[in-house]
Amino acid sequence: MSNDTLAVLISGGLDSAILLGDALRRHAVVVPIYMRCGLYWEPVELAYLRRFLDALRCPALKSLVVLEQPIVDVYGPHWSITGKDVPLIGTPEEAVFLPGRNVLLLAKSLLWCHLNNVPALALGSLQTNPFPDATPAFFRGFQGLVNQALQGNVEVRLPFGGMKKVAVMALGKDLPLEHTISCAGPVGDIHCGRCSKCGERRDAFRDIGMPDPTRYHV
Repeated sequence: MSNDTLAVLISGGLDSAILLGDALRRHAVVVPIYMRCGLYWEPVELAYLRRFLDALRCPALKSLVVLEQPIVDVYGPHWSITGKDVPLIGTPEEAVFLPGRNVLLLAKSLLWCHLNNVPALALGSLQTNPFPDATPAFFRGFQGLVNQALQGNVEVRLPFGGMKKVAVMALGKDLPLEHTISCAGPVGDIHCGRCSKCGERRDAFRDIGMPDPTRYHV
C-alpha cells in the first residue's frame, strides 16, 4: 500500500459515503471497508453501497473489503436483528443506540489495517454523535489499545469529528447520493420512510437545500 493510503469504514449511509468521496479527493489510495454484523438492513445496505462504489470507480478506489463480525449471539432479539419495532421518527436518540457499535466496527478493521500495511482508518462520526463509544477519548483509547496489542501505529481518523450534518452534506453535493441508504427497516429495496433514520435523512437534504433523491415507501 502507498504511504498515502486511507481505509474508510463505510456503510450505505450519507456520512460515510460522503467521507469516502471526500477521501478520494485527498488520498492516492482509498480502501473501503464494510463490517457485516448480521443486522436486519445489511443486505439492502450492501447492495446500495456496491452501486455507490461503482458510480465512483477510479484508479484510487480499491475493491470493497467485507469483514464478518456477527453479533446476533450477543444482541439476541434486538430490533436491529429482527427488524421488528424499529425506532420511528421522533424516537429519543438513546432508543437507536447499538451497544458497542464502534467497538465492533473498529476491532477487526484496525487489525486488517495492521496486517495490510494501511496506516490510517477513517470513520464518519460527527460532532453531534451523542453516544459513549463516539467520543474523542474513546477513539484515542481504542486506537492505543490495538496499537499496543499489535506493536503497531495505525491511526484512527475522524475527519468529520468537528462538523455538523449540514457541513458534511455540503461536501457531498456532487456525489451520487441516490445510491446511499439511511433506513433501519427497508421495505424491499427502498427506504421505509417511517424510521428515525429516514427522518434524519429527510432533514439532512432539507437543511442543506438539496433535492432528496430518495424513494420512500411512505
